[in-house]
Amino acid sequence: MAIIHRTTLNPTKLELLTAWLPSRPWYLGTDGAPVLSRNGGFRLDDPRGEVGIEFLVATDVSGGRPVAYHVPLSYRGAPLEGAEEALIGTSEHGVLGRRWVYDGTYDPVLVAELLALLQKRAEPQAQSLSDTPDPTVVVHFDGTDTEAGAAPAAVAEGPDGTRVTLEGDRRPALRVTRVLRPADGPPADASGHVTAGWRSPDGDGLRAVFASLVTTGS
Repeated sequence: MAIIHRTTLNPTKLELLTAWLPSRPWYLGTDGAPVLSRNGGFRLDDPRGEVGIEFLVATDVSGGRPVAYHVPLSYRGAPLEGAEEALIGTSEHGVLGRRWVYDGTYDPVLVAELLALLQKRAEPQAQSLSDTPDPTVVVHFDGTDTEAGAAPAAVAEGPDGTRVTLEGDRRPALRVTRVLRPADGPPADASGHVTAGWRSPDGDGLRAVFASLVTTGS
């Protein structure tokens, strides 16, 4: 069970993301830094209780139209070996001390739990409450048996999002949506997908596909 502490984080998540987002190939901004607000998301529990796992929605209002970005984040008490390129930054937590904040698509703990969620083996948790399931996060899974290793074998980022290929004979992969658009459905070849909600800057409730599970074959 993840414990949500009511404390400070310096720099904040949004401050870290303001510097990091423009470096991503799926970032849609052009001139200047993004102007971000946190508008939704959910969490998953690390069974060992060591890694924080959050799926955060950060909305950029710097352009003519708000853009909602989905950023899976992992929080660690020590650096993740071999994941230097995935480090978003470090921050001082008021209770836990220094935390290393990573793009979670490169973190084997987050990837394993996202796979478990997509196969209905993990329960989504509320973003800001301890030990509280989030029933608004909905998983669709066709029951296909997909054997996969916990570690991401390869991570590819492009303008359409992030693809995390997993270990396994059938080359299962996670497709992580980065720019959230309510009108977009899951890929046609998805055996599972998860939808969740967030709020627009005007307060409207929105939903979209956050991630999908696909099998590319042997």
